Amino acid sequence: MARHYTLTLSCPDRVGIVAAVSGLIAGHGGWITEANHHSDPEAGRFFMRQEILADSLPFGIETFRERIAPIAAHFTMDWQLVDSARKKRVVILVSQLGHCLYDLLARWQAQEWDIEIPCVISNHDTHRRFVEWHGIPFHHLPSAPNYKAEAFARIQELFDDAHGDVMVLARYMQILPEALCRRYPNRIINIHHGFLPSFKGAKPYHQAYERGVKLVGATCHYVTSDLDDGPIIEQDVVRVDHSDDPSDLVRYGRDIERTVLARGLGYHLDDRVLIHGRRTVVFR
Repeated sequence: MARHYTLTLSCPDRVGIVAAVSGLIAGHGGWITEANHHSDPEAGRFFMRQEILADSLPFGIETFRERIAPIAAHFTMDWQLVDSARKKRVVILVSQLGHCLYDLLARWQAQEWDIEIPCVISNHDTHRRFVEWHGIPFHHLPSAPNYKAEAFARIQELFDDAHGDVMVLARYMQILPEALCRRYPNRIINIHHGFLPSFKGAKPYHQAYERGVKLVGATCHYVTSDLDDGPIIEQDVVRVDHSDDPSDLVRYGRDIERTVLARGLGYHLDDRVLIHGRRTVVFR
């Protein structure tokens, strides 16, 4: 894919936003290859994402930022401009269930995403050989009660040292401390079984079976200090019926968990997720 800049923004809705931004780009010969807009009448807020061919502009990204800054200030925009030439760095956390980890590494190895995975962190040593076979450093940080504070401090250190852009909890079965969640707002992604906040705690699919559910699903969301209550990026479901036993629900659930996590992470990596409060706008 050709190198491009991705501009995302949100601001109070008013006339002239698209014209101002697109006019600036067109005025310098910029070629917009994809444009997405959304106006939220209840919030009174406007959201936009544009991809611009880097080679179509006569200047680099820093000058682009300088040129757009006055427009952003005029419209009171929250905005960012990123360069596709810089690969995002994804740090993966996992516990003993490996289905999401296997899927993420398979997609990375198949070059579905143009990313770097500087390390995988786990509170178990289960997946060390699998991860290291891929040439990725593996860090085992046990989660015993008397070691948790040290382990979370080490996770923060590893993420910072790796210059991580996003932390993915690929069925990492530990609750992150509030300080860690606040340090990386909208940069930690989790996969949760079911539609939040259904069936929390141990054996969620067994709980679902006992309730006679007709759908099982998964939710990909950003992590906040409120457990499993962060802004939702992606969700999906699969139908089940009376002939399915708990083991079937577990199998269906694992399938949908990995696909929903992959889609949600993909939207994040492509800068397709804009956040306003507890809600998201996802330009698919």
